Amino acid sequence: MRRLDALRLSSSLDVSLTFPRLSLLTLIISTQPPKKPAPAPAAMKPKKAEKGPSNPLYEKKPKVFGVGQALPPRTPLNRYVKWPKYVRLQRARRVLQKRLKVPPAINQFNKTLDKNLATNLFKMLMKYRPEDDAQKKERLTAQAEAEAAGKEVESKKPVVVKFGINHITYLVEQGKAQLVCIAHDVDPVELVIWLPALCKQMNVPYCIVKGKARLGAVVHKKTATALALTAIKNEDKMEFSKLVEAIKGSYNDRFAEANRKWGGGIMGVKSQAKTAKKMKIINAELKAREKL
Repeated sequence: MRRLDALRLSSSLDVSLTFPRLSLLTLIISTQPPKKPAPAPAAMKPKKAEKGPSNPLYEKKPKVFGVGQALPPRTPLNRYVKWPKYVRLQRARRVLQKRLKVPPAINQFNKTLDKNLATNLFKMLMKYRPEDDAQKKERLTAQAEAEAAGKEVESKKPVVVKFGINHITYLVEQGKAQLVCIAHDVDPVELVIWLPALCKQMNVPYCIVKGKARLGAVVHKKTATALALTAIKNEDKMEFSKLVEAIKGSYNDRFAEANRKWGGGIMGVKSQAKTAKKMKIINAELKAREKL
């Protein structure tokens, strides 16, 4: 009995001691301003519908990109893809070609003929396409049949586009070429790097066009380094003279300028930003010195 009385007394004392503490805590909490709940994430917030006359047939249903709701829009994952080695190599080569300084003799092949002139030029070249294998076979068969029948066969030299780098070199040296078209993407470039200088020396109009496959299609080949026109029909002389004048103004007359201009040396975005920042500081210092 004595133990029970002692326990009751101790419990009553504990309650009396802790009560004032509890009341103090409740007072502190009640006096503090109530905390605002954290705002919901942007993805969870539904878009507010614009007020105005709404058509019941075309009701707006804004998407909510929350958990278990509408799927997010597709984002390009190019930078997360591990590309094949050949792709990485060709991209690295492309970047390296931009970074390195390119001598003027090579840099001139980056300045190709503009689109309108190139279109007119290729229209002209297509009129003077050489015959393909099927046409040649047909012509020779007809010629053989005529000879067998005892008829006289008139053989005129056709007016066609000339191709082959050695043949074109000979035509330019002899002054027979009236216009030379060089491909801009010949690999290695040493095959044609000297041809613009030769054309300038011999006063033969020349132009650099895109690209070797397009030139090859004119002469029924996969690719062609250069093409040349040696003669023109009477009906095309007016158009050809205008074309040659425009090409001369772009290439022959600007040969000295092209031979002095280096290419490449284009740095990345970060390097350009750093150099711009340095130049800004230098210019500010120079201005401050001038004021003093």
